Amino acid sequence: MISYLKGELVEKKDGRVIVETGGIGYEIFVSNNTLVELGDINQLCCVYTYLQVREDGLSLFGFATLEEREIFNLLISVSGIGPKGAIAILSGMKISDLIVCISSENVKALSSIKGLGKKTAERLVVELKDKVSPIGFVKEVSEEEDVDVSAIDEAVLVLTSLGLTKNESLHLAKLNASGLKSAEDIVSAVLKNMGA
Repeated sequence: MISYLKGELVEKKDGRVIVETGGIGYEIFVSNNTLVELGDINQLCCVYTYLQVREDGLSLFGFATLEEREIFNLLISVSGIGPKGAIAILSGMKISDLIVCISSENVKALSSIKGLGKKTAERLVVELKDKVSPIGFVKEVSEEEDVDVSAIDEAVLVLTSLGLTKNESLHLAKLNASGLKSAEDIVSAVLKNMGA
């Protein structure tokens, strides 16, 4: 079992990267999120991996964070979702939003992910809704029905443009989103609470 690879990022293409370590280049299938997070070519990187063993060969799937790999493992535990399908789901939505959608049983939002049909989305909710919340990636504000995921996404973009990191922006947006319907209101609430 290959748990992770540390090495030089020598190639980045849509859906995959090549990491060279010990003179060997490993082709690794990744989500769009990981593709962005891994940084620039010729830089050192660390990729957490999942090795798929099949009769016709071996495939490596990679993740920039342990959290993403953990969600991937949960996704492939759902019948009808294989490793490539799980990567497609992780590419179609941020991890935090995916967890919010699963725990709040938002089948409509999940079905909007390319390649994820309504029936598979429903199965995903049924099989994972009790498994995602204990992982603790997302503050449980998301359980409230009046939290608008798209407004949070817009607020995160604004906050990152103001100099906050993605993680800080997401955390603060979710923390202040309760009862607010627009990205503008969420950003105002964040700035007010920060004393800006």
